[in-house]
Amino acid sequence: MYVEKYVASGNDFIIFHTFHACDRAKLAQELCHRQNGIGADGLIVLLPPCSQSYNFIWQFYNADGSVADMCGNGSRAVALYAYTHNLAPSKLSFLSGAGVIYAEVYDDNNVEVCFGVPKIIKQNLKEYGRESWLINTGVPHLVILDTELDNLTTSQLKHIRDKYNANVNIVCLFQGQLRVRTFERGVEAETFACGTGMAAAFVVACSKRWMAQEGIVIPASNEELYFRFAGEKLFFKGKVQKVCGTIVA
Repeated sequence: MYVEKYVASGNDFIIFHTFHACDRAKLAQELCHRQNGIGADGLIVLLPPCSQSYNFIWQFYNADGSVADMCGNGSRAVALYAYTHNLAPSKLSFLSGAGVIYAEVYDDNNVEVCFGVPKIIKQNLKEYGRESWLINTGVPHLVILDTELDNLTTSQLKHIRDKYNANVNIVCLFQGQLRVRTFERGVEAETFACGTGMAAAFVVACSKRWMAQEGIVIPASNEELYFRFAGEKLFFKGKVQKVCGTIVA
């Protein structure tokens, strides 16, 4: 089996396409293992479409083998993979657990994805004395507003992740820039970036008028990523890189 590895904003994914749908949770654990496998935050498998309304279906697995409905950085990576392998045109769509996702691949390997309409589940929560919002941008995220990114420990973020069964994002506005630190479920650790998490942070920042309807969000990878609203729909754009391809047994 031939697989490729892609990186989008510090999140890395192992990707391949096949005609055969099956449970690949164990395969995801094996391939994504940092010491005994290739190493990645997730496994993405492309399957043929069941409808002419989209180009392919994806299966997305976190590194622990759990399934996620949506992944912002993963959706950008899979769009570039599909376009590179002539599985889809530069303007494409695919079916995820969160519904049909629309994306566009540009000549410089920048990829823009439409998240659809984000859903604010609950505002004015308090975690460790800090204002928090529960947002769904394809998957649930708890966004915690703070003055510094490192005020809460990783164990505190893990506690919050378990409490809400959601990803957790610390967000602060520093010198006019929106910065985000993320603890991701499925990976069960902090990651360099999370597309849906940055999207959730951007929704809160716009709601609080920290930012206008478009702007830059900076994750732990220090990459500048572009978010914008077009009406009620949220779009996310950033560069994607193919790292390697290899044959696995």
